[in-house]
Amino acid sequence: MKAPILKTLFGKAEVASPPDIEAAALRSDRFRLEREHDWRRLEDIVGRMEKGRLRGLSDDDVLALPALYRTAASSLAVARETSLDAATLEYLDSLVQRAWFQVYGPRHGFVAWLRGFLGGGLSRAIRAIWLDICIALAVMVAGTITGWLLVAQDREWYYAFVPVQFADTRVPGASREVLLESLQVEKDAQGMSTFAAFLFSNNAGVSILAFALGFAFGIPSLMLLVHNMAILGAMLWLYADAGLTLEFAAWLSVHGTTELFAILLAGAAGMHIGRSMAFPGNRSILAAAAESGRRGAQVMVGVVLMLVAAALLEAFPRQLLGTEGRLIIGCVMLLFWLAYFFAFGQERKA
Repeated sequence: MKAPILKTLFGKAEVASPPDIEAAALRSDRFRLEREHDWRRLEDIVGRMEKGRLRGLSDDDVLALPALYRTAASSLAVARETSLDAATLEYLDSLVQRAWFQVYGPRHGFVAWLRGFLGGGLSRAIRAIWLDICIALAVMVAGTITGWLLVAQDREWYYAFVPVQFADTRVPGASREVLLESLQVEKDAQGMSTFAAFLFSNNAGVSILAFALGFAFGIPSLMLLVHNMAILGAMLWLYADAGLTLEFAAWLSVHGTTELFAILLAGAAGMHIGRSMAFPGNRSILAAAAESGRRGAQVMVGVVLMLVAAALLEAFPRQLLGTEGRLIIGCVMLLFWLAYFFAFGQERKA
């Protein structure tokens, strides 16, 4: 069908737009004009909120914000369905995104979140999984004792527990002088040993796996804790057999009170998820897993920070201090974590 020819005022002929295009343009203009007032109001409210001028908003504007957002979102859906002009679609898409962040977005920035997290949020999350922490602690102690007793009965168990790169000269039958030399103070901070690097990477991997495997009702997390602590039990037996229990405990305590605490929390967080799934109570399994997962994720953020702190303690104080200095730092760090996790950030009762 050909478009009609119209005469202009100047006598020139031009082709008129097809009726369907004119009708679409008319619908787009009518659609915009009917709703433009609400869009402009929403844009004004969002603009003032983005600039931090909240005091300039009236109560009516604050109450109208959710309704205006839903109206704009509905208009955007209609505009996309009816293929209105591109300018209207682009405007609505941008407006709806900006309004969504004001209605549903986070109310605090990263700095405010971090302040609240370190100022009590992490401690409360850890206290909420106290039962899982007790279970994980019992398992870790049992794993350490098991490693000690098995190696004490048969030295071949030592090679089954301790990896080759972990053992180097620290093997059953090594002289007291050789074992003591492995604990000596380095002359500078660059002397972090292969053993120390492996210990940190091993414990970091154990922490992540202990949490990640918790979904299987916590059983893999428990097995991982037992195996990891059996290594520690075997090493404790080795140095105790050579009469170097205090020296080894001091050497280990500098970073161990932080790193082993991190492993304990990671295992407890994973176990918390598994226990919630196994015993969801009145909740669905999915709801229980989601709730415990959010709490466990908070704990794991703390675990990451602890592992970073342990790495710094491992790289410098442990390499440069003697037995007394190592014990002091280890005990101070243990008391600090206990006070921070279980005494700090208590909610005040009215």
